Amino acid sequence: MLKKILVANRGEIAVRVLRAAREMGIPTVAVYSEADDDAFHLRFADETVCIGPAEPAASYLNFDRIFEAVETTGADALHPGYGFLAENYQFAQECEKQGITFIGSSSESIRLLGSKTESRQAMMAAGIPLIPGMHATADSTEEFVAEAGKVGYPVLIKAAGGGGGKGMRIVRDESGLEEAVAAARREAGSAFGNDAVYLEKLIEKPRHVEFQILADQHGNAIHLFERECSIQRRHQKIVEESPSVALDPELRQRMGETAVKVVLASNYTNAGTVEFLLDRNREFYFLEVNTRIQVEHPVTELITGIDLVKAQIRIAAGEPLGIRQEDLLQRGHAIECRVYAEDPENNFLPCAGKILFAEEPVGPGIRVDSGIYSGYTVPVHYDPILSKVIVWAETRDEAIQKMRQALAAYPILGIRTIVPFLGAVLDHPEFVGGNTYTDFIDEHLKDWTLETDEGDVLDAALIAGALATSKRTTDLPAGVRRMPTPWETLGKWEIAARS
Repeated sequence: MLKKILVANRGEIAVRVLRAAREMGIPTVAVYSEADDDAFHLRFADETVCIGPAEPAASYLNFDRIFEAVETTGADALHPGYGFLAENYQFAQECEKQGITFIGSSSESIRLLGSKTESRQAMMAAGIPLIPGMHATADSTEEFVAEAGKVGYPVLIKAAGGGGGKGMRIVRDESGLEEAVAAARREAGSAFGNDAVYLEKLIEKPRHVEFQILADQHGNAIHLFERECSIQRRHQKIVEESPSVALDPELRQRMGETAVKVVLASNYTNAGTVEFLLDRNREFYFLEVNTRIQVEHPVTELITGIDLVKAQIRIAAGEPLGIRQEDLLQRGHAIECRVYAEDPENNFLPCAGKILFAEEPVGPGIRVDSGIYSGYTVPVHYDPILSKVIVWAETRDEAIQKMRQALAAYPILGIRTIVPFLGAVLDHPEFVGGNTYTDFIDEHLKDWTLETDEGDVLDAALIAGALATSKRTTDLPAGVRRMPTPWETLGKWEIAARS
């Protein structure tokens, strides 16, 4: 087993990994930037190391500072979480060179699957169903025009070396193609340092369905069923659930077997996600592989009972899976809602600032993976995800109702969040009916505004004002990385001598 794990990340995913390692009895190291010196994840580590200024390039993306922290603390393993360096094959390659166990796949498989065009070529050779389009990047506008004429409009311009909706443009006729390619190149170059783009046929009104996989270093690979991830804003997911109402047992089996085939074709190990688009004719197409733990992994954990982060650690340590495909079952229904510090009435603009008060929902079948607390200041430098609310129930209808109640019982005061918007998604008749497609928000909630009662606004203002002026504090002495005791939350106090 691994001796000490350094978690090269922040926020809720760092908390999640640190907790898993602690439960396994493995010592941990948390790293942080100067902007994160009061971050929640620092309270869950045995050791903490500051790795630089707030800017990601100087801290969480800085190879040298992270490897210095590994050397200083004597860690023999590194978990990258998601985002930052999690899918950077050069970082994984450097871990391999330095003899550090990278808790993820090999640098070569990450490199292959990180290139949209190379992975398409590999999947085509393996007989995996692909969306019609280019199998390599192109330089000239003429090549894009020719391919678009071949597959037919509308088409999608995509970045070859990244994801998350960046470097992506929809083109509905030839007149807009040249500018779309140029704009996609500019955005891809800025986001990923690689301005290469390619073209695919646009699948209209698809569902985004992904399969969780686990593969060990002994040739064993399984899938842990699907997640429906079609509720998205700016091509990024905000609501996920499992099972998908769109899949019957026969389609689920075919897609699951294809996901495992993708893993074997790319020599992938550890946890990952094979993503598909499912069209209205129930045909599915390979989209990409996310070579890391996913934000939405708790959904799978709740319906299978398998801790995916612990599985990652065991696989990285060289242990065999110990789980057979036929042993796995989907039990009940799980839904996850991502809570972002964003203003859904202003195109989901990020909203940094101080959280005056936050209280997590509790109850049977409710789980919250969080990176925040009352008094925490959300920095402007990083992805604005705050936490995730995940629920489990025996049926989808019960899970929807439980999530509604959980969101309603999750006050976060002081900043704008998308919690009210998530409630609107859950309440929408089309969501309740299972009619979830990737254009759901644009079609049904594009002009959504928050309906508030004047009394509710006044109550929130009074609570926020009281909290802002309260003498109670959760500040800890400098250097202390743990949950405060009740005495430390009282502010200044002393024991008076008895007369």
